[in-house]
Amino acid sequence: MVRITLRRSLIGTKPVHRACAATLGLRKVGQSVVRPAGPELEGLLRRIRHLVEVEALDPGEDPAGVGGADNGRSGDGASDR
Repeated sequence: MVRITLRRSLIGTKPVHRACAATLGLRKVGQSVVRPAGPELEGLLRRIRHLVEVEALDPGEDPAGVGGADNGRSGDGASDR
């Protein structure tokens, strides 16, 4: 399993790069997804390697606790004011 984080904006990139990011489920800068490693994933990552950061996860690590966008929001809709 690998964690993929979008580190650079997709604005101004080629349509094929935007499509690769969308295929991986990446839309916002800082958003992370966890995907199983494989040759298909390697091909996608090779095309957008300048836009993403890739981290290999340990086999025993729980992917549920590491995925998703960590933007500091609680996600319950409550205001922090």
